[in-house]
Amino acid sequence: MASKGLPERLLKRWFPHTTTPFIANAPMFGFADCRLAGAVTTAGGLGFIGGGFDFGPESTQLANLDATLTKAHAELGSIASIQTLPIGIGFITFTPTGFEDHAVAILEKHRVAAVWLSFPKSDADHQPLIKAIHKVQSKSHWDVKIFVQVGTVQSAKVALEQGVDVLVVQGVDAGGHQWAQGASLMSLLPEVRDLVSKSARVDDVAILAAGGIVDGRGCVAALGLGADGIVMGTRFIATSECPAPLSMKESIIAATDGGVSTVKTTKHDVFQSTDVFPRQYDGRAIIGISYNEFESGASDEGIIQRYNEAREKGDDHRRTVWAGTGVGVIDKIVSVEELVRSIQQEAKLAVARAMEMI
Repeated sequence: MASKGLPERLLKRWFPHTTTPFIANAPMFGFADCRLAGAVTTAGGLGFIGGGFDFGPESTQLANLDATLTKAHAELGSIASIQTLPIGIGFITFTPTGFEDHAVAILEKHRVAAVWLSFPKSDADHQPLIKAIHKVQSKSHWDVKIFVQVGTVQSAKVALEQGVDVLVVQGVDAGGHQWAQGASLMSLLPEVRDLVSKSARVDDVAILAAGGIVDGRGCVAALGLGADGIVMGTRFIATSECPAPLSMKESIIAATDGGVSTVKTTKHDVFQSTDVFPRQYDGRAIIGISYNEFESGASDEGIIQRYNEAREKGDDHRRTVWAGTGVGVIDKIVSVEELVRSIQQEAKLAVARAMEMI
């Protein structure tokens, strides 16, 4: 049975402050902070903070998150209700030990609106995390929605069975970490939409599209392929509110022909000594000095040494610039408010143009 269009209304009901089309920022750890997430929420989107991956009892990441959420309550003011803080938190889950005991309590304390889970070692690893959230949710009347990032039809099927509220469908055009073997949104998104439409949960699950979307045209394309809203990562880095270094933003603006100027590989992590992701994931970044040296035959050890020496000197020219294939469309740094407004305006124009062609 086909959906009756309820997911669109679900998103508005769940997140009443949002405007249409629904826009969220990716919870990029280190880049999606309180300022960026708060600006997205204030602009009518749903802002996400990158919560990290360390859930131990002495985790500085969780301590910082607790402090950040306290700050978010104060900064969002009238948008934040007593019952819900209109901010989401994203976690990297390949080392989930301690999540139930330490992370969930912070999330419930601040009554965040959404929790986003991504990059498990196995899809089954999310089940106990989801159960832990649901258990606390039912006891405290905490109205939280669970987002799970998926990059294959199989991972979407498992997440659907686990009782998630939102599937974040990530195509291989995305910047940053993703499934090493996958597909673009062009083919992945319709197949996931068909999966949901044929399921018993067709009217209580929403789908967001992520991967290569940077403007209103991409937004409309994603909606046409079956999404109920969009997620952007790379485009939000090139905003005035993002804490990324100016050199990183300038690299994104300068890049053209995104399918050629970026590459998917685990080497980006190897070079910066963050190669800890399970092998089913890799990452897309702008091709830089380190990757060019690798292609020319330089050893990983030598590249790592030069990378570390540059970092110690405060030199960013070797820093990994995670970015998707949409970089060629990004030509300036703008405020989050301007970005959200422009996407909504561009989306209307794109729809009008498409209607003329039909």
